[in-house]
Amino acid sequence: MLDFCAEHGLGAEIEVIDGDQINEAYDRVVASDVRYRFVIDIASLRG
Repeated sequence: MLDFCAEHGLGAEIEVIDGDQINEAYDRVVASDVRYRFVIDIASLRG
């Protein structure tokens, strides 16, 4: 399946969020207000 997706340029649509937006993202998931997958920017978690 991964090979098929790569050959046809298919991939997941994502929304990159900062670490401090995790609770907001969770609330959106619970409310079914999500269009894309959330990806947490790990660099935002560093001090």
